[in-house]
Amino acid sequence: MPNASFSTPERIAEELATLNYLAEPGLSAAIFLAKQLKLPLFLEGDPGVGKTVLARKIAKMLNVKPIRLQCHSGIDRSQALYEWDFTRQLLHLRGTPDGESIYRKEFLIPRPILQAVEERPSVLLIDEIDRADDEFEAFLLEVLEGDTLTIPDYRTITIDEPPFVILTSNGTREVHGALKRRCVYHWVDHPTADTEAEIIRRNVPEVAGTPLAEQIASAMTQLRKLPLIRPPGVAESIAFARAAVALGRRTVADAADDALGVLVKQREDEERARGVLRAVR
Repeated sequence: MPNASFSTPERIAEELATLNYLAEPGLSAAIFLAKQLKLPLFLEGDPGVGKTVLARKIAKMLNVKPIRLQCHSGIDRSQALYEWDFTRQLLHLRGTPDGESIYRKEFLIPRPILQAVEERPSVLLIDEIDRADDEFEAFLLEVLEGDTLTIPDYRTITIDEPPFVILTSNGTREVHGALKRRCVYHWVDHPTADTEAEIIRRNVPEVAGTPLAEQIASAMTQLRKLPLIRPPGVAESIAFARAAVALGRRTVADAADDALGVLVKQREDEERARGVLRAVR
C-alpha cells in the first residue's frame, strides 16, 4: 500500500515539518518525484545544510532505519555491496566433505547496498559521493540501473521494490553527469534567515521568550558571506542555540565567547566569527 506521507509534495513538506525539518517547495517536489518515479534522489549543497538529516527524516516517514554508506577515497564494491567471510569458509572446508559449497548465507557479509536491497522498504543513504573515486561512481551507476543483483556462486536477487536511494554531495568535486542523470537532482541551499530562525525554535524550544533564534539566524547569514574556511551550517546554528541555553545566555553577544567552539571549527575563523557574534543585537 502506498505511503500516504508521500502522496503529494505538499504532504511531504507537512510531514517533514512535524519532524522539525522545513523543506522548501522545490525540495519536497524532488522527494515526491524520486519516490513516484523510483529514482535515486541526488542532494548537493554546502556542508551543514541538512542533506544527511533529510535522509534520516525520510526514513522516519517510511518507519525504517536508514542504511548509510559513507563514501571515502578508495572505497570499493566489497565495502558497498558484500564480502565473503574467507576465514570461516576456510575453517568450514577443513571439516566438511569435498564438493560442499562454501558460498552460503552464513558466510556472506552484507554491506549497505545488499542490506538495503534485502530489506523492504528501505532507505539507502550514499553519503558524500564526491569523496569517492571515478571507479566507484561507475560501479554505483551499474548497480542503480539494474533490476537484479547477482552474487556469483550464490544467487541472483530480483529487485521488485528498490530502496529509496539518497545520494549526497558537498560539491568538493564534480560528480559525473552519467550518475546525476540517473537521479532526481536538487541543490540544497542555506535557508533564509526567517526559515533558519524557525528551524532553531522547532529544534530548541527553550529559546522561546528570548531573541536567540532571530539573532543566531541573522549572525549565520552574515558569517556565510565572509571568506571563512568552513562557514557554519544549520547544524551549527542549532548547536549554538543549545549551547547558549545550556550556558544560560539569552543573547548571541553574551554567548559569543563561551559557545564559539560549537559554531567554528577552524582556528583561523575564530576572530572573524567572534566579531560578528558580539555585534549582533
